Amino acid sequence: MKDLANLGKFQDPDVTAKGEARAKVALSKPETLWFNTGTLCNIACTNCYIESSPTNDALVYMTANEVSDYLDQLEARKWNVREIAFTGGEPFMNPDFLDMLGRSLVRGYDVLVLTNAMAPMMRPAIKAGLIELVETYGAKLTLRISLDHHAAHIHDTERGVGTFEKTVRGINWLSSIGARLAVAGRIEMAESEAEARNGYAALFAAHGWDIDAHNPGATVLFPEMDTRVEVPEITTACWGILNKHPEAVMCSSSRMVVKRKGAETPAVLACTLLPYDPQFELGTTLAEAERDVSLNHPHCAKFCVLGGASCSA
Repeated sequence: MKDLANLGKFQDPDVTAKGEARAKVALSKPETLWFNTGTLCNIACTNCYIESSPTNDALVYMTANEVSDYLDQLEARKWNVREIAFTGGEPFMNPDFLDMLGRSLVRGYDVLVLTNAMAPMMRPAIKAGLIELVETYGAKLTLRISLDHHAAHIHDTERGVGTFEKTVRGINWLSSIGARLAVAGRIEMAESEAEARNGYAALFAAHGWDIDAHNPGATVLFPEMDTRVEVPEITTACWGILNKHPEAVMCSSSRMVVKRKGAETPAVLACTLLPYDPQFELGTTLAEAERDVSLNHPHCAKFCVLGGASCSA
């Protein structure tokens, strides 16, 4: 059901509510293939876009063999991506996750992991595996830790009391083993992006973390994805009006593989942000996923085109 703020909009994949041609994006330059390792998470955040929690298994655990199958497809289709990225849920809850990382890294890909760096990552067997991967592959492996705000009380409002301290503990450990670090946060409504980056810079310096708060690839600050806010539909004319190009939008360079509960095989989605909208499911193979994507969702407008954000490094 569409939210009342955008009533009548985002209905037709080809035409906007005003009858204008809706913008579409081709997979013009594949750079990142994402895998969602499952929606189960050790915490339940207030505004989790994918509704991850300790009980949500709408997207079930993917296996290392399933990941390998898509890595084989990448080579067969000659996508020439540079990066394999993993998100969840919390990836380190998946029992095959270290194997997935090893299989991706041994093929020469850069690997990005989105994690909260809390208890699932801090289990002894996981820590031992990460130490080995960092020693073997170094900067080819990046861990991007979710730290919603540089102030503990604001972060904890989103993720739960005490989570900031636990995440800081995880980052400190990752820093101690020489892991390549990045941070993902949110821009608090009451502060500007410059103020947010300065706040993160002070936090990083206080802990001695080698993370550049002013580099958007190292400290990724996302806008809030609130579908209750009215946003304009993106038409083909918008590219010229906004002085933007379709290649700047995330679905021009990435796809995400998920495994739905009850499904026999994984599916390929157009976007990491829209795991439950059937219109963004492109098929079960990378060949099927090479088709154009209609920007037919409020997130397409606010997050990607107008916000200019991207999940990739």
